[in-house]
Amino acid sequence: MPIVAHNDLPSLQRLREAGTTIVLPQERAARQDIRELHIGLLNMMPDAALEATERQFFRLIGESNPIAQFYVHPFTLDAIPRGDKAAAHIARYYEPFEKIREGGLDALIITGANVSGEDLSREPFWEPLSQVTAWAWDNVTTTLLSCLASHAVLHFRYQQPRVRQLRKRWGVYAHRVLEPRHPLVGDVNTRFDVPHSRWNDITRAQFEAAGLRVLVASEEVGVHLATSHDGLRMVFFQGHPEYDTISLLKEYKRDALLAARGLLPEYPPFPDNYLRPHEQAILTEWSGRVQAALAAGQGLPEFPEAVVACNLDNTWHDTAEAVIGNWMGCMYQVTHRDRKKPFMDGINPDDPFGLYP
Repeated sequence: MPIVAHNDLPSLQRLREAGTTIVLPQERAARQDIRELHIGLLNMMPDAALEATERQFFRLIGESNPIAQFYVHPFTLDAIPRGDKAAAHIARYYEPFEKIREGGLDALIITGANVSGEDLSREPFWEPLSQVTAWAWDNVTTTLLSCLASHAVLHFRYQQPRVRQLRKRWGVYAHRVLEPRHPLVGDVNTRFDVPHSRWNDITRAQFEAAGLRVLVASEEVGVHLATSHDGLRMVFFQGHPEYDTISLLKEYKRDALLAARGLLPEYPPFPDNYLRPHEQAILTEWSGRVQAALAAGQGLPEFPEAVVACNLDNTWHDTAEAVIGNWMGCMYQVTHRDRKKPFMDGINPDDPFGLYP
């Protein structure tokens, strides 16, 4: 079923134009057995990625499951510094957390964020994020945590701080399903790709020491998907299955341009398993032209984004769609119709699927 456009968020119009089914409130299904499900999106991403992140998660929600109509409620944390443009966007289209808390949610997604240092407890979002997740634990059926949000919650709830790696883990990596009977990975390929982009890691040993259940992992980059002990209340992603085909290229472009301007010590390495040799050659040739332009005191040549982007492959979106669809189905199965009562009578909230007797 579609996302209901209950506000005029520009991302909804862009998704409609791209083919995602978006309906107006007056167009929503009249049948009484079609459930309305309300999904919160706590968007902590920096200004430049704020709207792209909206579209990525909205698209996955809208494509995920035919069983309900989805109302998505974006919000953020006041403690995160914003520029004027992003602040205006948030003021117009986002909802206050107080309103969301009062209305209740069936599910919550919390995005990653950019940080200024290694110690997450010093970040401005630390305390308000801990308050949101504490509320969600008691009042929301399931919360999906993306990358940095997973690291923060593993730190302040489970006392498992992330560990800095010697090199950035970024690229597209093969993963295997470790618990195929879990409904989150039901009917999903046992081996599939997921993009990653991070300097820090929570190891499988740390997840398991915290009493969490690891469902999907990679030999190269470790855990991607894990859950809280009950299998649903919290769902942890270390990778970025929501990424667009060009997301890693955009990150490479950002860092390459910073390096070209002398703001980074060196050009970034190519993302693993992402660019073909021909596209790597194009980018290598571009960096050579950058050096020549700098030596001659000329302006930088244009980054060849369009030329490279047209030959990129997406090997993860269909599985991401399936996993999010399963997540929605799990939530639908155990959530209460009263969003302030997340678990139905007779279902054990510590083992809603009867998986862990």
